[in-house]
Formats: sequence, structure tokens, C-alpha cells
Amino acid sequence: MRIAGVDPGTLKTGLGIIDVKASQYELVHYEVIRPKPKLKLSERLFIIYQELKRFIETYNPEVLVLENVFFAKDVQATVKIGEARACAMIVAAGLGIPVVEYAPGIVKKAVAGNGHATKEQVHGMVKRMLFLDKDIPLDASDALAVAICHWHRRIDLEKKDKSVYV
Repeated sequence: MRIAGVDPGTLKTGLGIIDVKASQYELVHYEVIRPKPKLKLSERLFIIYQELKRFIETYNPEVLVLENVFFAKDVQATVKIGEARACAMIVAAGLGIPVVEYAPGIVKKAVAGNGHATKEQVHGMVKRMLFLDKDIPLDASDALAVAICHWHRRIDLEKKDKSVYV
């Protein structure tokens, strides 16, 4: 199964693709989209949209996975994350790729064994699970973490709701 994970943001959007065969993860690709911060929000979102479309068309995943939006102290930041998430959802829908979402605590628990794990703990576990000896950006490891989480959780989701891929 080829799974795309996305860690959305308007300044940095992490992308990751894994293949899973016989319960073995294989890193296919990761990258971080970094629109110039001085651009207008609408311009940054358009760049994110274009790069996500290129990414998905290039790697052809079977599913795109995102973290649910969590409420943060900075409401504006939460809204902007939601706008970047919408870019990913629109691209996936336009290309016929199902979208699945997980709460941040579920992702952390699936990857690090603790729903309150730090970003650094998740990063370390992603590197171990994918046998990476080099460092990768935190945004990319977060994207890979949601992809790994989906592999762990997919069977439970399919049992609960056959229409989970929305």
C-alpha cells in the first residue's frame, strides 16, 4: 500500500510517502513545501496547492492522510492550518484519492506509543521505523508519522465504517 502523509501549514507543509509491504515500511520520498513568507496568504496557498498536486501526481498514493485540526491558543494559526489542509483535501478529491484524518494524539500514540509525545520523540521514532540514518525536517517526519499511523489504524477503521475513506 502506498500512503501519503501531509503535515499542513502555510509556511511549511511536510510531505511524506511510504510503501508498506508485508508490514515493512519503506520510505519512498519526503519533502517540505516552503512558500516565501512575504507572499500574500492566497499566493502561498496556491503554491501549496500546486506542489501538493505535483507530489500526488508524481507518487500516486492510494490514500492521503492528515491530522485533524486541533484548537490552539492562536486562533489565526489554527485557521491558516485549516486552509492548508483544505488545499490537500481539494487536490486529493480532484485526483480521486481518498482522504483520512486522525487526531494528533492518535498519531503520536501509533508512532511513539504515547499520545502526548513531543515532536522530537515522534521524529526519533519515525527515523527508527524507517531505518533512517540521516536527519530529516520535523515537518517531513510529522507527515511520515501520519502515514505510518494510517497503516496501523486502517483495519480498525475499515471494521467500524466501510465508508471511512471520504
